[in-house]
Amino acid sequence: MASAAAAVTNTSFFSHKHQSSRLLHSPTLSSGKFSLEVLKQNLFADSSLRLSSVGQCEAVLSETYSIPSRSAEVDWDNLGFGLIPTDYMYIMKCPHGGSFSKGELQRFGNIELSPSAGVLNYGQGLFEGLKAYRKQDGNILLFRPDENALRLSTGAKRMCMPAPSVEHFVYAVKETVLANERWIPPAGKGSLYIRPLLMGSGSVLGIAPAPEYTFLIYVSPVGNYFKEGMAPINLVIETNVHRASPGGTGGVKSIGNYAAVLEAHTAAKAKGYSDVLYLDCIHKKYLEEVSSCNVFVVKGNVIATPAIQGTILPGITRKSIIDVARSRGFEVVERPVTVDELLDADEVFCTGTAVVVSPVGSITYLGKRVCYGEGGIGPVSQELYSGLTRLQMGLVEDKMGWIVELK
Repeated sequence: MASAAAAVTNTSFFSHKHQSSRLLHSPTLSSGKFSLEVLKQNLFADSSLRLSSVGQCEAVLSETYSIPSRSAEVDWDNLGFGLIPTDYMYIMKCPHGGSFSKGELQRFGNIELSPSAGVLNYGQGLFEGLKAYRKQDGNILLFRPDENALRLSTGAKRMCMPAPSVEHFVYAVKETVLANERWIPPAGKGSLYIRPLLMGSGSVLGIAPAPEYTFLIYVSPVGNYFKEGMAPINLVIETNVHRASPGGTGGVKSIGNYAAVLEAHTAAKAKGYSDVLYLDCIHKKYLEEVSSCNVFVVKGNVIATPAIQGTILPGITRKSIIDVARSRGFEVVERPVTVDELLDADEVFCTGTAVVVSPVGSITYLGKRVCYGEGGIGPVSQELYSGLTRLQMGLVEDKMGWIVELK
């Protein structure tokens, strides 16, 4: 291809202005597999074709859709965890009381919101996080996207919002990933982080559900979440600020949950800690979670993690690690875990989509620092990290049925 992008029409789509759109129809999309190369061929043959999707889902492409041909200019060997703007994002809308019917792949860029949007005034919003991996043979894998869809649906109910069906959510994730395929890191160099958002985008003044909702997905290539990589991280226990309270929204991925921890998180970072571990707000002695991940405590062959009781996010990596650990002969218990148990543990590690499995090297509590191991990765953390990541990257057989292969 001679140019950096093969434009479908004479009008460039590299502008972020609103473009009129057409539905394109393709048997490739009907099967849920969106090949940009096949799409390009179809578009040149007939630019008015409609793209149908699975069930009621419809993908809409701008009539000025273009296909970048050059490789992404990224230093894959020094990839951190930060936003790298990619090519396309997926957007669809829904009126209050209605349902999502079709979405649009648009050029990645700013979106327009009214100052009175529900998400801006009352925090009516949720987000998700999942990853796509590239195998050595070039195939692309998603890890348990249906679980993210189900969690978004649960959160949407709590926040008085409609949510896409599981089928539509997974379909939209696939389309967004494949439209940004050139940004997926080479095998072993990182992953493509996928960020779905659901927000009250309609205008509202009094406290009420927004009259319109927007579902949006954007992506970014990422490396390790913590600068330490797989080296052990150092946590501090927060005793005054609490992440969530019973009856609140701690058990869903509400955007407000994360704003509430920024003060403590920033203060901890300034003191040299990697992150903050929060306690329950009633007894102030039971572990809850870290700012962005769940926590596990290892003693002998027993792995304990705080039970999901409404104040802790039901992490998908958490759920997966529990299953992987049990399959390897560990006893995993979900129950209240005290600070005393934490300080007496053989190993401690965190789990989350961004961090996967992150070993903890030290915990500081009331000025006292407790270290684990000899400054390296504990054997249990290493075993579970290797077991899960090898599965996520397609290096071992998926006996769990968790992997969705795109191509």
